[in-house]
Amino acid sequence: MKSQTRGTLEMISAMVISGTVGWFVIMSGQSPEAVVFWRCLFGAMAMLVACLVLGVLRRSRINARQFILVCLGGAALILNWVLLFSAYKHSSIAIATVVYHVQPFMLVGLGVLFFAERLSAAKVGWLLLAFAGLMLIVSVKGSGQATGADYVLGVCLALASAFFYAVAAAITKRLKDMPAHLIVLIQMVVGVLVLAPFVDFSRVDTAEGAWTYLIIIGVVHTGLMSTLLYSAIQKIPTALVGTLSFIYPIVAILVDWVAFAHPLGILQVIGASAILLAAAGMNFGWSLGRASRQEVT
Repeated sequence: MKSQTRGTLEMISAMVISGTVGWFVIMSGQSPEAVVFWRCLFGAMAMLVACLVLGVLRRSRINARQFILVCLGGAALILNWVLLFSAYKHSSIAIATVVYHVQPFMLVGLGVLFFAERLSAAKVGWLLLAFAGLMLIVSVKGSGQATGADYVLGVCLALASAFFYAVAAAITKRLKDMPAHLIVLIQMVVGVLVLAPFVDFSRVDTAEGAWTYLIIIGVVHTGLMSTLLYSAIQKIPTALVGTLSFIYPIVAILVDWVAFAHPLGILQVIGASAILLAAAGMNFGWSLGRASRQEVT
């Protein structure tokens, strides 16, 4: 029980940290590409230290196939971050984060297309509910920060981000024999190499406090958060991991409201609730008819 309690606290901490990343991204004053580059650079440093401390580099062996898959997953993860951070500026942190949580449905779709997984009636129902919530959010046409086409662009960027996260997750599922810390380390290095040509390094010094925000994003929101998340997953049941993961969008909504005065409107609240409920139903295997949760271990 002591181990599970510690895992629960680690998972909560990881999700609270994730929910605040949007504030640091906006406050850094950098382009999405630059933020992700520095996130990867400082994150790689943090993960290298973790791998050395845990002895991962000494114990692990990686073949050519695994290396190619990790690099492809890294490219998808980098696109996911760039698109999500771009979405913040066009819609809002809250809306982008909520829309981003359609990712379970993207992953299911990839499973059906490429891994011959079955699509049950319940999953179709949850998908339709999430789609209805998405349509409600899009129909609002913006709230405070953006309006019209710019707002819809933000929603589309968040959807694209969710797709590439699903691609990264699908690839990672095929790397079960590799330590998670090593996967993240290689993916961070891929991000540094891919994004370096697109970064204006001189711009960092022109934004007040930029280095502080970027270092925190890399070390805390990548290195520390990943370590807490992986540690928690090893200690607590899958159902509890899924439940606590919804702290992330809730914190993001509160941060956007308090820091940037972007409260959700009534239709946005209904749409966001529908998406998060559908994501929960998909994760836990709930039945639409009974709304009861199946045991997941």
